[in-house]
Amino acid sequence: MKILLQKYWFFIGIIAMICIALFLPFVGMFLKTYKILSFGIFISFLLTGLTIETDHILKELQNIKVHGAALFSSLIFFPVLAYYLAHFFFSTSPDIVIGALIIGVAPVTIASGTVMTSIALGNVPLSLFICVLGNLFSILTIPLMVNLILQFGEVSITLPVAKMLIELSVTVLLPVLLGQALRIKLKDKIAFIRGGISIFNQSIVLLIILNALSSSIDGILHAGSMLMLIFLFMICLHLLIILINRIISWILRLDLPSTAAFTIHTSQKTLTVSYLVWAGYFAAKFPMAFIPAIAYHLTQMVMDTFVAHWFRRKSETAKLRYEINDHALAKSNT
Repeated sequence: MKILLQKYWFFIGIIAMICIALFLPFVGMFLKTYKILSFGIFISFLLTGLTIETDHILKELQNIKVHGAALFSSLIFFPVLAYYLAHFFFSTSPDIVIGALIIGVAPVTIASGTVMTSIALGNVPLSLFICVLGNLFSILTIPLMVNLILQFGEVSITLPVAKMLIELSVTVLLPVLLGQALRIKLKDKIAFIRGGISIFNQSIVLLIILNALSSSIDGILHAGSMLMLIFLFMICLHLLIILINRIISWILRLDLPSTAAFTIHTSQKTLTVSYLVWAGYFAAKFPMAFIPAIAYHLTQMVMDTFVAHWFRRKSETAKLRYEINDHALAKSNT
């Protein structure tokens, strides 16, 4: 029982958050009203900056083509694909369409993408750089892409681009930079608290889910079968973007470890930044627009576990085949 709790505590936590939002919705609103969630998000990004390996990031600066492709796929192509596919299937549900756009413009995940890459025996430094670069550039691309896409869409909204840039910089970029500054003094101690940092970040995600569900519980209860359709759509969307990123990595002629990192991490999205965009600019008019983001987050966590293990088996098979061929060659030479 203890092993199961340790392994699946996050999913158990999601069930607990759903129950609290259903029966005690004021708890989620309390977190937002008294800025508890905002403070937790700030600390989460600060801890992220604290754990990012600066040396590894600098080494990856040479792969300009790979990182350019990752930025294009994640921050430009993904939101366009998500928005117009959602508009095609959910044209009568603007909350769902806006929700798909919100998760689409979000940067890649900070922790889980690198963890999945590690499980896949992938290129972890590449994964880290995709993470850092994506989160930094998203501060610029989020307000621009949201405004641009909505101007050509049927849902007409004009967002304050400059204000969004400033708020995202203060909420996301500032704590990450502070974390990197603190890393100089705390570098030797980080290894001992890395596991705790991961648990804290996932706990913040649970609180985000609680707040979002508490804010829109009435609409969710009336949605009924629509929830199943949202999850089905997000499963198909995630599968499609994984396949597209796999093709991009093939075009770039990446080796297997780098292919695993690119395919997995570029396909993932962070729930934290999605929440900031939704809560700051869409929650009042589109209360259910965060539901697609939650659905995509849960989808990627489950699906990418299988994807990571598929890459791992492929890598282990390739390594075994190489060892057999190497042994056979050495034997023939003798």
